[in-house]
Amino acid sequence: MNVKFEKVDAVNGLLTVELEKADYAAKVEKALKDLKKKAQLPGFRPGQVPMGLLKKRFGAECTAEELNKLLGETLYGYIREEKLNVLGEPLPNEEQTHVDIENQEVQTFVFDVALAPEFDAKLSDQDTVDYYDINITDEMVENQVKTFAGRMGHQEKVEEYQARDMVKGILGELDENGSVKEGGLQVEGAVMLPEYFKNEDEKKKFEGAKLNDVLILNLSKAYDGNEVELSSLLKVDKEQAKAYVGDFSFQVEEISRYVPAPLDQALFDAVYGEGKVSSEEEFRAEIRKGLESEYVNDSNFKFGLDLRTYLEGRIGQLTYPEALLKRVMQGNNPGKEIDEEEFQNSLKDLTWHLIKEQLSDQYEIKVEQADVLETAKTIARMQFAQYGMPNVPEEALVNYANSMLNDKNQVQGLVSRTVENKIIEKALATVNLNRKSVSVEEFNGLFK
Repeated sequence: MNVKFEKVDAVNGLLTVELEKADYAAKVEKALKDLKKKAQLPGFRPGQVPMGLLKKRFGAECTAEELNKLLGETLYGYIREEKLNVLGEPLPNEEQTHVDIENQEVQTFVFDVALAPEFDAKLSDQDTVDYYDINITDEMVENQVKTFAGRMGHQEKVEEYQARDMVKGILGELDENGSVKEGGLQVEGAVMLPEYFKNEDEKKKFEGAKLNDVLILNLSKAYDGNEVELSSLLKVDKEQAKAYVGDFSFQVEEISRYVPAPLDQALFDAVYGEGKVSSEEEFRAEIRKGLESEYVNDSNFKFGLDLRTYLEGRIGQLTYPEALLKRVMQGNNPGKEIDEEEFQNSLKDLTWHLIKEQLSDQYEIKVEQADVLETAKTIARMQFAQYGMPNVPEEALVNYANSMLNDKNQVQGLVSRTVENKIIEKALATVNLNRKSVSVEEFNGLFK
């Protein structure tokens, strides 16, 4: 057995593996003996097939199988031992001659290997990367207070209409003279939100409206002829809705107003858990703390993007064994033509992958199951917060996170995100941060 590696250029290499019959003969013999124990051929009882017949029938097949096993073990064992930074799978050299396993004493296999380009992505305090501190304003806190109060609010019946109120009443179709149309359409319990009318004149008719007032409306104008809206309101199909272009009377029977929850203990407990916040001052302080934590995550995410851009720029354009990588891609997707733009984008992603590998080595990053679970919990916590639930119980977070980990399509992404989070954490403590204080609007503008 002999293995030889030859570097063709900086990113291409040849691996030659020579295997003698003696290297795998014993394994072939064992394979045939194992086969003999269970082989069933016509005219022979199980286990009684003569070895000579077995070798004649299955010798070449067993030899090829054991040869391939040994070849794989030798090939990848050498790559591991020599720490060759190989991209993708080694491919049989296109000039490889035919292998005659029956008559040749020495089998020679030649493989093309794609080598990763050499570069240095390690970080130090000599590297400077921007970091954006987002200012948390009183206005942002107040908006969040209103959001929580709004989510915990309730509908209240009132006597006089104001903008955004919901009205309920009886609609009656009128004729061209403004009288109730004989046999015309009448809808009881019709519900409308006039604030969302498309026509301003129709919207204004509700200003100061009180219970039992009768208003004259043109619903076709109010909804700008939207057949879906009209058919839903008038309880007719869309084709019929087109015909109702005249006026309707509307008798106001009920006015409902959505009233935000008061800033009291019930709201504090609903948002943050019973007894955790006991005053409006503490409520606002907790909101500010939550916003600061949320925006630190956003700042760290932006730092991660900027770190990637910085390192890619510092390293410069890398040279890849493109022809060989395309062969690998074609082998993985037979019959599919390679799109050059997609291929070049894949090289950019590969560069970032190799950078992360170097940084992971520099910081000795290891990912445990608990780390991935914590990443999933963080994602779950952010998703719950978007729906106004900033204080979800730990048990619910764990259950949600585990459901993500049970989805095979999400696991690899969670692992990759965990690695990047650990790199960001270490890099923040390593590089020189060019800190910039910005408003949330300025920060969001950075992503446009």
